[in-house]
Amino acid sequence: MSQQLPEEWFLKDTRINAAITWVLVGALVIVAISAFLELLLARMALAVVAAFVAVTPALVERTWTRTVPWPLLLICAIPLSIGALGVSFFTDVVAGLSIAALGMLVVVAFQSVGSVRMTPNFAVFFVVFATLATAGLWAILAAGSAYYFDTPFVETNEELMMVFNAAALAAFVAGGVFRLYFQRQLKANIDRVGGEGVSAQ
Repeated sequence: MSQQLPEEWFLKDTRINAAITWVLVGALVIVAISAFLELLLARMALAVVAAFVAVTPALVERTWTRTVPWPLLLICAIPLSIGALGVSFFTDVVAGLSIAALGMLVVVAFQSVGSVRMTPNFAVFFVVFATLATAGLWAILAAGSAYYFDTPFVETNEELMMVFNAAALAAFVAGGVFRLYFQRQLKANIDRVGGEGVSAQ
């Protein structure tokens, strides 16, 4: 019977990683404030959630160095920082990758704050599902913001479908990449602890 390794899959506990992560969290806070002032509620919500989830391990463990890997947070931060939520397919895929990375950060939070443990396969499914669900939530929030505050939004159903298709593509691509990362990380953990009967499934 397979079992999970005791340590989380990819929480980091180094000063360099933590310093970069906290800088990115600061950038996300600035993005959230800027989006709030511009009444871009969907972008504000994503930035706030990403920042909060990123610092959750540090808050729970009560040490500032216990953070998520900064490259994962950077994937979230770049599209939000440059406002890559336009109507071109490429920018929508980039935004979808950002949402997928946010889903992965949520997995980290679940792993670090309680007894919830996900196998890599289930985590990948969770990321894909969360990405698609977040794309739908974004559409609802952005449409509401456009209706009540006259903020930008897609103009046709075809453009909206393009957003959803791009999110789906990004979700499956990100899911595959994360699965490969999990296999590599778990194998490294197994080699380090010399555990037997530990599965990367």
